[in-house]
Amino acid sequence: MSHTPHELQEEFPEFAEKMSAMKAADAHFAKLADEYHEINRAVHRAETDVEPTDDLHMGEMRKKRAALKDEIYRMLSAA
Repeated sequence: MSHTPHELQEEFPEFAEKMSAMKAADAHFAKLADEYHEINRAVHRAETDVEPTDDLHMGEMRKKRAALKDEIYRMLSAA
């Protein structure tokens, strides 16, 4: 298992400029990106035992991160 944070710029390098533009122009997209950043940081802290958590909570956080990532990708692909 990788303990590398899954930053959006690294996950979708082909959309880097588009993400910046959409964050500035689309409040919903900016909110999703902020939520992704928050949950991504929480997962990373849990994976590295900075803020340990149980397996159930870890799974829930990972599912939320994946759902946000899917929604962000959908919006980037459609725009």
